[in-house]
Amino acid sequence: MHDVIKASIRTIPDYPKPGIMFRDITTLLEDPIALRMTIDSIVHRYLKQNITAVAGIEARGFIFGTVVAYELGARFIPIRKAGKLPGDTISQTYQLEYGEDSIEVHKDCIREGDRILLIDDLIATGGTATAAIKLIRQLNGSIVESCFIVDLPDLGGSNKIKNELDCPCFSLCEFEGD
Repeated sequence: MHDVIKASIRTIPDYPKPGIMFRDITTLLEDPIALRMTIDSIVHRYLKQNITAVAGIEARGFIFGTVVAYELGARFIPIRKAGKLPGDTISQTYQLEYGEDSIEVHKDCIREGDRILLIDDLIATGGTATAAIKLIRQLNGSIVESCFIVDLPDLGGSNKIKNELDCPCFSLCEFEGD
């Protein structure tokens, strides 16, 4: 099953700049079989883990996160770029290759006893996921696991999350090297 999911992800060389091998999940989204396998795999993994909320990182984490939340009977928590949420928020800044960015979450999105699944499409260096984990923990949320469709292990993000943040990390497929 995971081979089908991995095969449905297109690689675009030299995008957005030379030397980058961009992993494009739009082809997975366009493939109804691979999309169903992706959602079903994630839901099956967490079905008996009493997940009460799924936190999705803007934007592609929303695509997978809302469906997974629906299937698990959980709430969905949007983690958005700064300035996009209308209520009272907290923010976390993280480093980009050239500069920094911030993400936010509503201050009242986490409830006592919440068991949260963090989800996004891809983990590379782990900057955005690290910021999301810090936001959730700042609000006393308990993260069951961080889940990604694609891991780029050579860039170290999943190891950073596991080792430095002590947060379990799962991905459906990996693209190493190239």
